[in-house]
Amino acid sequence: MSSKTVYRGPVFTVAIDYVREPGIAKPLRRDMVRHQGSVVVLAVDERGGEPRVLLERQYRHAVGGPLWELPAGRIDPGESALAGAKRELREETGITAREWRHAFTFYPSPGFLDETMAIYLARGLTQGAAQPEEDEMIAKRFFPLAQAVRMAMNGVLHDGKTIAAVLWYERSLRR
Repeated sequence: MSSKTVYRGPVFTVAIDYVREPGIAKPLRRDMVRHQGSVVVLAVDERGGEPRVLLERQYRHAVGGPLWELPAGRIDPGESALAGAKRELREETGITAREWRHAFTFYPSPGFLDETMAIYLARGLTQGAAQPEEDEMIAKRFFPLAQAVRMAMNGVLHDGKTIAAVLWYERSLRR
């Protein structure tokens, strides 16, 4: 019915929407966070025996501490999701990949946020020099897949996109 932007920042905007939802006669107020969309990179080293998954550890102010996560970031305006995934992996880790595959896309918090996250599987990795943004302090490490799955199942991983992608990859190898 109507929408008013009440905040516009560099990463997202906040809007107050008045809507009629299916099955509800009364107009409803919905506070919405609007976001360009993000990409997540499941970079896997499959050389040798068990696949190894690349995780980054970085401080996250919102949770008051560091988290283990997959490389990820915002899709820049005019950029395709795949181009964003390639850029984020290279910038944050210095790694490039020979092979890319879209795994899945999901909504991380659809109750108030319209952001989508596109997960890409990256294989055939080559190490180069990282080019992180000035506010990014990132440590990286490859974990054997079985260990990454245990980390997800035992509550060591707290990041939803990382948990979903690691479990998807483990399950996809069983098929």
